[in-house]
Amino acid sequence: MILNSFHTPVLLTKVLDLLSIVPGKKYIDATLGGGGHSLEIIKRGGKVLGIDQDEEAITYVKKRAREENINRNLIICEGNFRNIEKIARENGFERVDGILFDLGVSSFQIDSSGRGFSFHKDEELDMRMSKKGKTTAYDVINHYRSERLYELFAQNAEELNSRAIADAVIRARSIKKSEIRTTKELSEIIESVLKKEHPNKTATLARIFQALRIEVNGELEALKEALGDAINLLNPNGRIAVISFHSLEDRIVKRFFKREEEGGRLEIVTKRPIQADYNEVKQNKRAHSAKLRVAQKI
Repeated sequence: MILNSFHTPVLLTKVLDLLSIVPGKKYIDATLGGGGHSLEIIKRGGKVLGIDQDEEAITYVKKRAREENINRNLIICEGNFRNIEKIARENGFERVDGILFDLGVSSFQIDSSGRGFSFHKDEELDMRMSKKGKTTAYDVINHYRSERLYELFAQNAEELNSRAIADAVIRARSIKKSEIRTTKELSEIIESVLKKEHPNKTATLARIFQALRIEVNGELEALKEALGDAINLLNPNGRIAVISFHSLEDRIVKRFFKREEEGGRLEIVTKRPIQADYNEVKQNKRAHSAKLRVAQKI
């Protein structure tokens, strides 16, 4: 594990300022990752429950917290944030003043986990955020029928070439008479559908890999479940902050905040999503697509 570069937290200062950290109060980091947001909340005096389903992330943050001598104010739990209310109540965080969701994959998962999150690498088709997950990208690519693959790519990737890519996967399975096992094999199948002069091959690859990752980890369903439960955990005037990295996630958060504001449970703090400035994007290219939305419990 590359401990020095597990993950660079995006929009860190903006998240901390908008959560309005108060010393002694409790906060939940529903997506612990490399612990960047959590450790800064603790440095501002907060107490944090950190949740992550990636065992390697948990091992890393525990080590980092010991080294920085702040583990007394950090409780770490392995789990999926779709169970946030249950996890919080089991750990004495049934009433908190802020909750953060930093969605998507970490830099470590993309660059160093070997789980096939990136089409830039030749790795096994896995894409599980937790190694305990039952379904892998290999299962999806090799066992889903054409229509189900098409729906997956169309809905989770919003990709115009979804039908052709789904058909190409099925055709490759038939011609090869063997399984599609690696990210390289899948990338070559996707690229075979696109014309040589296609201007956005990289974008198409990224969208299809995103669609697979979302399916394997049930990300959109988990987000919908967790947002409602998160409100139940907030004290009055407590805030929920969500960082998303693609339109599907952002749309879910936007609609949820609007519906809850109309229902009188939340007040939207960020009328428009906050994005990283030029300097942050220059230092961390993955921040360019990040969108932060914040709402406060009434």
